[in-house]
Amino acid sequence: MHALFDEWLKIAEHIGAICVPDKRVITGAESCTGGLIAAVLTSVSGSSAWVDRGFVTYSNEAKMEMLGVASTTLDEFGAVSVETACEMAAGALKNSRATMAYSVTGVAGPTGGTLAKPVGMVCFAFATAQNVTSVTKNFQGDRSAVREQTVNFVLAQLSRATI
Repeated sequence: MHALFDEWLKIAEHIGAICVPDKRVITGAESCTGGLIAAVLTSVSGSSAWVDRGFVTYSNEAKMEMLGVASTTLDEFGAVSVETACEMAAGALKNSRATMAYSVTGVAGPTGGTLAKPVGMVCFAFATAQNVTSVTKNFQGDRSAVREQTVNFVLAQLSRATI
């Protein structure tokens, strides 16, 4: 994992380099990754200039209390859904001083998967004051592999200047 973390750190340094000149600040809401993305971002010296805070909202109660995810959204679509991911990202943005937010919610496994929401299914959202976008990915592998692929995806998205 050390080599992988070093790779993530290089991407995080790039993210910081593109955020600082534009005064962009990131916040995140994580469920299945348990704060791993925030840990990578804040491993960069000086990241306090472009990272505001992170929310680890593993339980539905935390999603509702900390991010304002509606109980009706969780009841109708479930914790692992683009609808929940969108509300998580919007809530993280609202409850921070950030200019952009990411969120992740998924089934890392090995348990918890269903036919409709199999192990490896992860829903993502990215929010700015202007809009919220979402996407669902279906990753392969064990719990660690799903979490690693989730981090890879978010870092790749954040490293684009377009979010």
